[in-house]
Amino acid sequence: MNEELQKVVSGLEERFDVKSEEFRNETNLIVFDQQLVEICQTLRDEFGFNLLEVMTAVDYWPEQDPRFHVIYILYSIEKKLRINLRVPVQGIEPSLPSLVELYSNANWREREIWDMFGIRFEGHPDLRRILMPHDWQGHPLRKDYPLGYEEVQFSFNAEEVDRNKPYAEE
Repeated sequence: MNEELQKVVSGLEERFDVKSEEFRNETNLIVFDQQLVEICQTLRDEFGFNLLEVMTAVDYWPEQDPRFHVIYILYSIEKKLRINLRVPVQGIEPSLPSLVELYSNANWREREIWDMFGIRFEGHPDLRRILMPHDWQGHPLRKDYPLGYEEVQFSFNAEEVDRNKPYAEE
């Protein structure tokens, strides 16, 4: 781990309940939702992580506690440092505090995660669908979301797929 990044991680471990892990030269901090805003504000104001580079989610269904992890990748433009935050989120009524007040680009990213995974962001100024139609039911990137797809046709199953295709009758 970079010496400068080690100072950041040590400072956060002293002040907050975080657990650090390093994997393939990436530093990950496991953060709990109660401290998320305060940790991100500390990273931005004291350590110069002024860019929310990536924000996404992972669904570990059928696990329920935690079912999801929301991943934040923060970047310090001045120091050229990157740090990953992973926040475990329960499966029943999943929610996290919004980071829109700290990082304005969190607005769209939180809306996308809400739309695709159904994770609510408390305090978000305009939490509504961004990718799917407003009347869409469910959240398509959840692993328990019904697929409803047509089987892909390959050379080995072409006849079977063709037999089951619904063709228009004249």
